[in-house]
Amino acid sequence: MTGETTVLGTISISPKAIATIVSHAAVQSYGVVGMASKNFVDGLAHALTYDPSHGVDVNAGENEIEIDLFIIIEYGTRISSVATSVANAVRYQVERALGMPVSAVNVHVQGLRVSDTD
Repeated sequence: MTGETTVLGTISISPKAIATIVSHAAVQSYGVVGMASKNFVDGLAHALTYDPSHGVDVNAGENEIEIDLFIIIEYGTRISSVATSVANAVRYQVERALGMPVSAVNVHVQGLRVSDTD
């Protein structure tokens, strides 16, 4: 857990809460149509239960946070531009919400999805 000690006590932020912020910021980004499973077991678990942090790994240290995202992108968009945009949006939202620096945002594009033309 990421924490801070103040005069009044300690503030602890779980990686699950950080992952929820990350997931929301990623899905709001242009060109992202969804979050992908990291592996088969994660995909099976997501099929059985709803998890708002699906497709996100958070490694929180004492003074920095490292984030891995697994996303699905809209077919026809420039993959590198969407990945860069998602990384910047996630970094901004997490640093704004927590006040802690994000050391790395690794975006893994797991697939492309073609939307309906109608």
